Amino acid sequence: MDAIGLDNSRDYYGKVLGGSADLRTDACTMPGAVPALVRAALVNVHDAVKARYYGCGLVVPQALAGTRILDLGCGSGQDCYVLAQFAGPRGQIVGVDATREQLAVARDYADWHRDRFGFPAATVTFIEGDVSRLDALGLANESFDVIVSNCVINLIPDKAAVFAAAHRLLKQGGELYFSDIYADRRMPAALRANPMLHGECLSGALYWGDFLTLAKSAGFGEPRLVSDRRLGIIDPEIAELVGPVAFYSATYRLFKLDGLAAACEDYGQAVRYLGTIPGATHNFVLDKHHDIDAGRLFPVCGNTYRMLQESRLAPHFEFFGDTSRHYGIFKGCGTDLPFSHEEGAAVGSSCC
Repeated sequence: MDAIGLDNSRDYYGKVLGGSADLRTDACTMPGAVPALVRAALVNVHDAVKARYYGCGLVVPQALAGTRILDLGCGSGQDCYVLAQFAGPRGQIVGVDATREQLAVARDYADWHRDRFGFPAATVTFIEGDVSRLDALGLANESFDVIVSNCVINLIPDKAAVFAAAHRLLKQGGELYFSDIYADRRMPAALRANPMLHGECLSGALYWGDFLTLAKSAGFGEPRLVSDRRLGIIDPEIAELVGPVAFYSATYRLFKLDGLAAACEDYGQAVRYLGTIPGATHNFVLDKHHDIDAGRLFPVCGNTYRMLQESRLAPHFEFFGDTSRHYGIFKGCGTDLPFSHEEGAAVGSSCC
């Protein structure tokens, strides 16, 4: 039997689960360290929407003012309503989900959130549709600045279609910023066919090696790991079923930039963060290996330079150097496993 897909997702999230408390693992839970600005935004989200939250991480990248954002698998709309506050009244949020019961909750509180935010008009819209068939939804190519997804891609059998569509829908310099569940190996067929494990976001977990291949094949060069944590499998039945398979919740950012190098090439380039992004006065975290202090000259590889200079992040940085002289690979740039064996431990997958 092949991997389970859309019908099981609709049934599990629309009928089996009545709310977040019904989940049997900690896969679909908010991480502990939530930034202050995000915590404040969550206060402005209706309790009925938060009660049906099933995300596995934070999908709120910084510098979102005025951006157009697509949320793949938006569920009851919590992430959409958080993102709307950062995008502001000039921004636009589009949420897509296939579960009618979830979308009904999201839509029921659209006016409530608009009033709560003090916006003159609604900035959030919801579309019922299959995330793996985005071509059928009438979304224009290169029309989004940011695409987010929170614990959804693991539920979709055709993951390649999702990455390909995301790349097509993003503007040049845009990014796919998403949290999902990963496994340290490919899942056996018997586990892929288990409806409960699928609904708990485990049986469809991406093997990290396959994810990197899919992302790069879609056009996303050098995916950047932002954060990761190992999942706790505390349900005895699930623990017995999955055995030694290790699962991780991880957040990646993938920039749509043509011609990124396969490795961290050193051209002697550097950036200086201006400290101008809201909530990041003292430092800006690009990914797990780039925590950039404000005001400090920070050496970067060619790819990092481009991710900052050719994206919405550019106004917040000064840039130094070019690619006229090559100094080889950044020292320490490696190809280690992307996820730490210990929560929070750094791994060598970038230039710094």
